Amino acid sequence: MLYARDIMTTEVLTVSPETSIADLSKTLENRKIGGVPVVDQGGRLVGVITQSDLVERARDLELPPAINILDLHIYLQIPSHLIKRVEKMLGATVGDCMSPNPVTVAPDTPVSQIAALMAKQKVHTIPVLKGGKIVGVIGKMDLVRAMAREPGE
Repeated sequence: MLYARDIMTTEVLTVSPETSIADLSKTLENRKIGGVPVVDQGGRLVGVITQSDLVERARDLELPPAINILDLHIYLQIPSHLIKRVEKMLGATVGDCMSPNPVTVAPDTPVSQIAALMAKQKVHTIPVLKGGKIVGVIGKMDLVRAMAREPGE
């Protein structure tokens, strides 16, 4: 059985919340990676930013569904969701667009559990933490490589 420590990338590239979206985009493209952990000045994990976050940022704003009754518009979604989408669309830094409170795993987490987390939580970049410190990162391609290495599967 393979574990996170067996498949994780140990040379972890991180960015700060102050990193510009332009610089992040260039880094993801040049390194051919899907996402990176976001750390504060003390090296503490504060989020993850991925290609999906950048795609979400580039989307057109969709107004929430509404019911119109006698010229009164009643929105069927909490206004804070709309505010968060607008903030992400207008964001110029990683901190504006990142996903806070990322899913993380420990080095001894089985690969099958990591795959289940990625599928269930719809995340594809998972930091590996040991004692609160980032010791690795697992992307979806790391899982694909692990499946190629597993005998008889």
